[in-house]
Amino acid sequence: MGKDTIAMSRFGRITAVGVAAVFSIFGAQTAIRAQGAPPVPAQPQSGATQEPNVRTAGTESGIALFQQHCMGCHGNANVPRAPQPSVIRQMTPERIYEALSTGLMKVQGASLTEDQRKMLATFLSGRPLGSLQEGSAESMPNRCDSNPPMTAPGSGPEWNGWGADVANTRFQPAQDAGLSPEQVPNLKVKWAFGYPEGLSAYGQPTVVSGRIFVGTDTGYIYSLNAETGCVYWAYQAEGYVRNAISVRAVKGLGDTKYAAYFGDGHAYAYALDAQTGKPLWKTKVEENFISRVTGAVTVYDGVDYVPVSSSEEFSASSLDYPCCTMRGSVVALDANTGKMIWKAYMVDEPKPTRKNSAGVQLYSPSGGDIWSAPTIDTKRHVVYVGTGDAQSNPVPLTTDAIVAIDMKTGKLLWHYQAQANDAFIGGCNGASRTDNCPPVNGPDQDIGNSPILRTLASGKRVLVFGTKNGRIIALDPDHKGKRLWEVTVTPPVKGQSPFYAELNGIVWGGAADDRHVYYGLHAGGVVSVGLATGKVDWYNALGNPPGRVANSSATSLIPGVVFVAGNDGKLHALATSDGHEIWSYNTKHDFETVNKVPAHGGTIDAIGPTIVNGMVYVGSGYAVVGSGTGNVLIAFSAE
Repeated sequence: MGKDTIAMSRFGRITAVGVAAVFSIFGAQTAIRAQGAPPVPAQPQSGATQEPNVRTAGTESGIALFQQHCMGCHGNANVPRAPQPSVIRQMTPERIYEALSTGLMKVQGASLTEDQRKMLATFLSGRPLGSLQEGSAESMPNRCDSNPPMTAPGSGPEWNGWGADVANTRFQPAQDAGLSPEQVPNLKVKWAFGYPEGLSAYGQPTVVSGRIFVGTDTGYIYSLNAETGCVYWAYQAEGYVRNAISVRAVKGLGDTKYAAYFGDGHAYAYALDAQTGKPLWKTKVEENFISRVTGAVTVYDGVDYVPVSSSEEFSASSLDYPCCTMRGSVVALDANTGKMIWKAYMVDEPKPTRKNSAGVQLYSPSGGDIWSAPTIDTKRHVVYVGTGDAQSNPVPLTTDAIVAIDMKTGKLLWHYQAQANDAFIGGCNGASRTDNCPPVNGPDQDIGNSPILRTLASGKRVLVFGTKNGRIIALDPDHKGKRLWEVTVTPPVKGQSPFYAELNGIVWGGAADDRHVYYGLHAGGVVSVGLATGKVDWYNALGNPPGRVANSSATSLIPGVVFVAGNDGKLHALATSDGHEIWSYNTKHDFETVNKVPAHGGTIDAIGPTIVNGMVYVGSGYAVVGSGTGNVLIAFSAE
């Protein structure tokens, strides 16, 4: 299942007629505006498996509300007057919320709770309430005094993109880290930056040329000075941006030397001038209204490799919903122009199968969403991705798999399926089960982490990844993904149901040097495993009984130290030699910020910290599900 949906609270019913009437009021105006504006879809995802206390911040609950209660009209060919979802989603969150709360649809909106109105407005617009006006750099008091020319990416210490390199090792060499194991215990907060009106600080910061580039759930991209946190510029995308940004040199774009690349929650890919924030191009990579770009864009040799995921499985059990038509893909774009070079789907095109008991057409195959950054094999000219589960039967062999794609043509070369027959839809349990649901639901084993490509000290190459049920698997990239070894690392959680026991493992990913790989576990703690043998070297539960705290965010690594965060808001640093803790910091509190925005920390999930030039940067707040809201970017220094 989409990484964030391991459990979802049930909500009171919203009548499809009532919500349809809300949008019909705006239908004519919105349709006219849509002719001159790009269509807008979707919202985020993660890797927590605990049962969340869903509230306004639980943005995935918005798609559940929409799928369950609105699609009987919107997207239904039998109700032509109801605007299509792609048209509705061009409205601002304020307009949707106002209509349901105090506007013409107040009577219909009265049947919803306050949180439901906010969640619906957040999902449909792709932004939190109030975020459009508050996030611009012009209104901030900490504008940088000047904007000197950037140095070239790669010419100095940097962490560029999701994995610090295109192999997604998440390993920062000593010269770029500028931070020794002896200095780590002295880390203290140097400055903090608040995201105006933000609920989730889930964009992993990129640091290049002494500048931070970071996306937010409000759709704003910020460029900050890495040393002081002053702001150079801000740009607002069509929807939220939760992936790490990559910065590369470009050609043929006038005065622009370097571009910043990313994707958003409405399935657009972007390039901005990294110096000024000026938009260079924007490309829609998928038209399905529930599609989105969750993982980071990986840029290599003048090509953007864009991973495409969706919100479809979160509550496709609704009989009003035509389950299921989304299929994950990788899209290759020309980095200079945004023009599509090829598109590689993970499953075949969905075909009509049967109608459900409500007379709604169903489809298959579906699924294979790509939640994480593609990995580049520069030796073999191959792109590797991890894929999600299916939503309908029969289950394609390329779901819950590592898939190898020819870098030049987009042809699928080989795949290794880690979990067979995994068709999963949220809400397909107990009394809520419908005939949209797979006969056997789950076990929900998407691979949400980027495969890590490493060359060992012996010269042997390995491609390693983790599964949500706690298996770490190493493949041979030079022999079509032949399995080299496999080890299960999850600790048992006392009294846990079998379903949740299958979700105790690895979600967002690990970090590796040339000898070991380090993964945080959803059951809690960190494990070190030898890359050559698969032998477990050590496990540190971080002082918590298994299952109390999830450490499923991605780990980050410097020589001698591995960093991991948790849904309790704590950031830990462990010695790679034996796993003992050498430093920790609890981010779950209020912060005084350099831009004077009220900010607080919360849950840390999905992202890992970025370590560059003696400083550690991390965002705190993950409100995709649950109530772990936070809107702060924290910079630590050992000075």
